[in-house]
Amino acid sequence: MEHEITLVVNGTARRVTVPARRLLSDCLRHDLGLTGTHVGCEHGVCGCCTVLLDGEPVRSCLTFAVTVDGRDITTVEGLAPAGGLSAVQRAFAECHALQCGFCTPGFLCTVTALLRDNPAPTDEEVLEGLSGNLCRCTGYQNIAKAVHRAAELLAEES
Repeated sequence: MEHEITLVVNGTARRVTVPARRLLSDCLRHDLGLTGTHVGCEHGVCGCCTVLLDGEPVRSCLTFAVTVDGRDITTVEGLAPAGGLSAVQRAFAECHALQCGFCTPGFLCTVTALLRDNPAPTDEEVLEGLSGNLCRCTGYQNIAKAVHRAAELLAEES
């Protein structure tokens, strides 16, 4: 059975018809063409598919698209201001907090929410905040550094 839903994705209302069992990750990637949301484990463990749902990080590979009808979704494509990078994206680039980049969209969404809720996290709070995202390429040191650098950049912007 198909359902017509409206998703507010990166600030724009988008109508799409999806089967009842379509995952949000598949809807974003295949129906809406937003391929920045990556699918890794498909079990909610790796965090690659993390997007912001009404500002909160969620695993889009565990979320049915029909359950988020009318809600606000921010993908990695929606984190940056027009023509630039967000503070979190700039910090990841400055601190070399990525290698292959596959996990990066999930980390960026997670860190954006983390720093919104806790603008000056301790090392322990950073590690706890990142604990739901896996990277198979790095040792996490530069990712943790990037979180602190993003906090600095956001404080400078305020």
